[in-house]
Amino acid sequence: MSAEPRPSRRVPYPRAETPRRVAVTSPRTAAARRPRYPATREIDEQTHLGEVYMRSLLRTQFRLALFICTVLACVVGGLPLLFLLIPHLRDIDLLGVPLPWAILAGLIYPLFITGAWLYVRQAERNERHFADLVDRR
Repeated sequence: MSAEPRPSRRVPYPRAETPRRVAVTSPRTAAARRPRYPATREIDEQTHLGEVYMRSLLRTQFRLALFICTVLACVVGGLPLLFLLIPHLRDIDLLGVPLPWAILAGLIYPLFITGAWLYVRQAERNERHFADLVDRR
């Protein structure tokens, strides 16, 4: 066994002599800063940054339009498949009109109106988010 001396656990400063914290600032904090251009100016002047902003908005709106159109196309395109897979649905009459004709002639339009309403609502939300992003910059 070796008799190595143990390191002392001495506090570097006694409690009464603890140095106070000092805020260190850069000498350039008082220097004049470059003016920041608002993002709306970037868009109006059609700079590269403005193009990036507009492309992001257009991409978001395009994605939304594709989603809504895809959902509506699947529903409308799926109706013939539904009537093909479940043949007894073709024999049902709704107010004297066969069910497939009633759905395609009148009952599908509330679905289109709902899809349009959802599209407008979400598109306006996207535009509000875009405006918030542009104003924040």
